[in-house]
Amino acid sequence: MNLRRVKIVSMVSALMLLGTYGFSQKPRARDLGVPFDGEPGTFNAITDVAGVEVGYSTVISGEGLNVAGKGPVRTGVTAIFPRGKARKFSPVYANWYSLNGNGEMTGTTWVTESGFLETPVMITNTNSVGVVRDAVLKWYVDTDWYKGEDWWYTYPVVGETYDGFLNDIYGFHVTEAHVLEAIENSSGGRIAEGNVGGGTGMMCLGFKGGTGTSSRVFTIGKETYSLGALVQANFGAKRNLTIAGVPVGRELKDTLNYEFKAAPQSRRQEGDGSIIVIVATDVPLLPHQLKRIAQRIPLGIGIVGGRGSNGSGDIFLAFSTANADAFNREETTQVESISNDQIMPVFEATVQAVEEAIINAMVAAETMEGINGNKAHALPHELLIKTLKKYNRLSE
Repeated sequence: MNLRRVKIVSMVSALMLLGTYGFSQKPRARDLGVPFDGEPGTFNAITDVAGVEVGYSTVISGEGLNVAGKGPVRTGVTAIFPRGKARKFSPVYANWYSLNGNGEMTGTTWVTESGFLETPVMITNTNSVGVVRDAVLKWYVDTDWYKGEDWWYTYPVVGETYDGFLNDIYGFHVTEAHVLEAIENSSGGRIAEGNVGGGTGMMCLGFKGGTGTSSRVFTIGKETYSLGALVQANFGAKRNLTIAGVPVGRELKDTLNYEFKAAPQSRRQEGDGSIIVIVATDVPLLPHQLKRIAQRIPLGIGIVGGRGSNGSGDIFLAFSTANADAFNREETTQVESISNDQIMPVFEATVQAVEEAIINAMVAAETMEGINGNKAHALPHELLIKTLKKYNRLSE
């Protein structure tokens, strides 16, 4: 999108992206010939796990000098429903992990304590966590999320990364309407990547970043399972960018990356930023096993060049859609789980899906100019292909 030609594009829904911008035609990493291990699902997305739905609200408006409260605006909201929004209150086993805690994900203490994720997962920018959380609570009331219960409490799960180098983050532009849009537009199937939803104004490993996803299909014994990851990638130093084992960041060190023409004063160092990762699977796993899955997410981030820097909020959550009837307030339930000796394929799938999701986010992202003319350049596809060829790493 050429932001110099677009004066106002706000509240862009997932359906609008499909119909207007044709995101399904946008190349992904595999389309460029980037090789990855593992077998992806039908959509190569977190939505390959049956029931999972994803929705976006993308908020883009204005250009030029930053005027607090007016813009330019480059931000948004992402919604992830483990069993779809129509299912309403249907808790899933879950757990979370933080590699470096310079960030926020609300509701996680109860996820660990209870073992359940009771809510959708929302992702936005750092300064909009509160309004997103409050809007979700209102939505619960308006839609009877708790199915007629006259007394309930809940802790919405909302994660964030910082988009303040492209977005008027202190203008607080995310509103309840944007949260509701992301929720209402949530669906399964193919989903958009790059400059969409909460990932709109994000940067990654020296280039434009944002939202990305990938999935894996694998077997344990005689059963076939799916696992998918969705990332909001806003982390890392260009010098560390590695794709398919190739030191792409060093090879492209002389290409444009970030242009901060009038960046706000900060202590930000190269490599600072954040990444939120949500992993979904239909493998029957208990909460302590899902903690183990979340702890493997950093391995996928490290493969592409993440280092868990001091200024980075690296926060991850994993959930399982299996054991649909596990949550019951009144009765004892019976659940299934794989053994720890069977879990290695899930570890492998997690690392592989996270790695590819990050690269998909970067491949899909387009050059974006934001506040004060600050600009994050897209990863150049032709140079990436040329670099992979140089190292004989381009897939056939």
